[in-house]
Amino acid sequence: MATMKNTVVVPLGRYIDPLTDFGFKRIFGSEPHKELLIAFLNELFKGRKVIHDLVYNPQENGGPARHYRKAVFDVTCTEADGSTFIIEVQRASQKCFFDRAIFYTASRLYEQGSKGNKRWDFELKEVYFIGLADFNFNKFSAGKYLHRVRLVEEETGHVYYNKLEFIFLELPNFNLDAKEIKTDLERWLYVLRNMGKLGKIPVILRKKQFRKLFEIAEVANLKAEEYMLYQKDVLDRWTEYSVLKTAEEKGVVEGKAEVVINLITKFGFTDEQAMNAADVSHDFVKKIRASLKKKK
Repeated sequence: MATMKNTVVVPLGRYIDPLTDFGFKRIFGSEPHKELLIAFLNELFKGRKVIHDLVYNPQENGGPARHYRKAVFDVTCTEADGSTFIIEVQRASQKCFFDRAIFYTASRLYEQGSKGNKRWDFELKEVYFIGLADFNFNKFSAGKYLHRVRLVEEETGHVYYNKLEFIFLELPNFNLDAKEIKTDLERWLYVLRNMGKLGKIPVILRKKQFRKLFEIAEVANLKAEEYMLYQKDVLDRWTEYSVLKTAEEKGVVEGKAEVVINLITKFGFTDEQAMNAADVSHDFVKKIRASLKKKK
């Protein structure tokens, strides 16, 4: 990364990273390219629901009262039968990601309510939330990358309500190589994880829909303003990753320091015993013991 005249120049690959905000919306969030989103969603639903056409909705909507903040979506669209699809990309772990999924779907359900004095029998249209997460969850079985969540009867597992569904894609768990890809869903997930790093279209992605996707995603086809927006988005992602990584590493160090302090002060461990128990260096233990002596 180099700087010129106080402007950060970010080296970009040949193709847009679809997990950036700009990249995802350019590929999946515009009317001229909606057949790509339709194809992706149909692979996710695997025939349980077949989508023929979509209309894009505004990216924000109000809550149930004036004081509620507006919900802002990455992409939201509606099928001819009234079914709503909310598609969200989350790049970094967020404490309330699942709460947000519930809130977003609830707001779409609430919007269907009768306005004014019109009679309404409370019949609702389907609402689906698709969450693409570039981090690992801690709520599901380890190793799985596709999670489908519905309201079910606890004892039997029978689906209680089929008009509300959440599909969570845990992308770090998708680690197939190109030669291992067999299905179109796997092709889509391979694109999401790898397109920003590719220099050419892999043989497995030379179907018509994927050739169009790569043409749309070619950085060289961006206008000057689009290029700047994408460059900023990539820089923001790098910065976000760096901050989180630093915090994570700092947390590990602080956690081990707390363990060593407890071993020394509460259990009277020697330096060597504390070093082995906490899996840290001898110097690490010596520094902590010295700091404890200074506090006395």
